[in-house]
Amino acid sequence: MGIIARQSIKGALANYLGVAIGFVITFFVLTRYLTEEEVGLTRVMVDAAMLFSCLAQLGTNASTVRFFPHYGHRVFGLSLLLPLAGFLLVGTLLLAFHGPLVELYSEKSPLIADYFYLLPMLTFFALYMTVFETNASVLMRITVPKMVREVGIRLFNLAAYLLYGYRLISLDLFVWLFCGSYGLAMLLNLFYLLRIVKFDFGVFRFDWRFFTRERRRETGRYTLFMTATVLAGNIPLINSLFLGAKAGAALTGVYAIASYIANVVEVPYRSLGAISRPVVATAVKEDNWAEVNRLTRQVSLHQLLVSLTIFYLIWINLDTLYAFIPNGASYAGGVGVVLILSLAKVVNSSFSIGTDVLNYSRYYTRALLFIALLTLSAIGLNTWLISLWGIDGSAAATLLSYLLYFATLLGYLWLRLRVSLFSAAQLKVVAVMAAAFALNLAWTRWLTPLLVPTASPLALLTDAVLKTLVLGTALLATVYAWRVSPTLNDMVDRCIKKKTD
Repeated sequence: MGIIARQSIKGALANYLGVAIGFVITFFVLTRYLTEEEVGLTRVMVDAAMLFSCLAQLGTNASTVRFFPHYGHRVFGLSLLLPLAGFLLVGTLLLAFHGPLVELYSEKSPLIADYFYLLPMLTFFALYMTVFETNASVLMRITVPKMVREVGIRLFNLAAYLLYGYRLISLDLFVWLFCGSYGLAMLLNLFYLLRIVKFDFGVFRFDWRFFTRERRRETGRYTLFMTATVLAGNIPLINSLFLGAKAGAALTGVYAIASYIANVVEVPYRSLGAISRPVVATAVKEDNWAEVNRLTRQVSLHQLLVSLTIFYLIWINLDTLYAFIPNGASYAGGVGVVLILSLAKVVNSSFSIGTDVLNYSRYYTRALLFIALLTLSAIGLNTWLISLWGIDGSAAATLLSYLLYFATLLGYLWLRLRVSLFSAAQLKVVAVMAAAFALNLAWTRWLTPLLVPTASPLALLTDAVLKTLVLGTALLATVYAWRVSPTLNDMVDRCIKKKTD
């Protein structure tokens, strides 16, 4: 996993730099200068654009990864043409149903309804930003596109937030600039991709002679099938759209802040998944199922370990975080969302590699059944649970949908392909994390009252720093001492050796 490790580390660094910038923006800019309703507006617009752009891709991102080992650079032309056709289709549907969609949001979220006309433009930007990023990833160059997505967009948005926050621009211009930041990101990804291929525009020409009828039929069947399965990775996007219509933009804003915290849990998989998928696709193509098992177990183990560790560090500091952010009391109702959604992110990031295995295998059409189960359960549970528990119900719908989906999917992978993502090391991870959460409970019950006799900011911060250092160090030391991950231990040992030499 040499190139996977290198690119994953670089991609993860880009992701976490974006997370750090996003943390400052989300908790000290958004909550200060935007109302809950305006936060909800930006969240629903982006989530809707991402969802519709995924539909407009017509499965080309998955097919680019799957067929690159077979067709090489010839898939690039296909990856540009099909999304354009998909965008025209989705754009036509958005225009045709513009009236009913605006009416759906007009009662609970009038601000969202006012700016719904910008959705087609934002969808186009999000679509081709992702297309260019995927083309770079199959060339094992993911760091720069990750920087653009995770850092660039946030910095562009920060400029818009500050201009609006200091009332230098109107709300209308702010929303236009917010959407335009994704257009700038799209162009940056395009320029980087052209630089990788040495500005050879011929690489992106569709080669009709190479794509014989048989190849077009095989590629088209897979691509169209993946269009039907696109909702699997976008259940959280469905949640915010439901919340905007059923609970209003203000509560959607509270949910948005809470979900941002939870999203940090799956940041590592964004880079590890992007760089491991082409390797998994190659192993599946070669029918090397021993290698598929090895890769998927490694990815699943390390994602479980990393995602639970991040969740743990978030959870032990959550009350302090809400105490420090501007207008934190207005957003503190999202604590339950953070807990439930974080668990959902742990499940999704740990087992999503199983979805990739099925999609790249000859049984990929079976994925449609699992996607139908996931989508229908998410829609049904959102409709039911939002009415019962509000924003907590939407988060619970995500968690329950993922548990049902992965339970059935992983069972099928074992029965049909003898691929299992589970290993004994994962039980070690669960045991270590259970002990860590127990220690946090003990600390909160007995040590926090001594360290924080008053609710002053300095006392809260002192308790949070000490708890993070002590419990975090104990957690990492236990993981190393118990050799939960031999790969991680080897990396640490090499670092120690270099410093001592």
